Amino acid sequence: METKSIWVDADACPNVIKEILFRAAERTGVNVTLVANRLLAIPRVPSLRVLQVAAGFDVADNEILKRAGPGDLVITADIPLAAAVIEKGAGALNPRGERYSADTIRGVLTMRDFMDTMRASGNVGGGPPALTQANRNAFASHLDKWLVESAKR
Repeated sequence: METKSIWVDADACPNVIKEILFRAAERTGVNVTLVANRLLAIPRVPSLRVLQVAAGFDVADNEILKRAGPGDLVITADIPLAAAVIEKGAGALNPRGERYSADTIRGVLTMRDFMDTMRASGNVGGGPPALTQANRNAFASHLDKWLVESAKR
């Protein structure tokens, strides 16, 4: 049986979400790789590692896309990356706790493109709201479901 892995788009991933992933790696032994364009400090857990990539637009995303395989889970807020890994058969989970699927990703991409247009026209400003406890709980719940499902495969 092939071991499934978690790939983290770590440059923009909130620390509280990384902590949840660290605990999951320690508890279950699942392989978690944080992909970032800077060096990250992580706990000494055998199944945790950092893959440092060169700085640049989409360098980390492209590395994740190259390495993630069917059944893996990718943690990212980057919707085009989520769409691409879903196409490869991997799962995608937003740090806010939204699990993307083949059924939902097209609508999410359409909304993203619409919001980009609105921001470009000056009608919408600011970034996303702060991560809430409900977001953290939803993320942890989806992560636990994936861990249970992947243990059965």
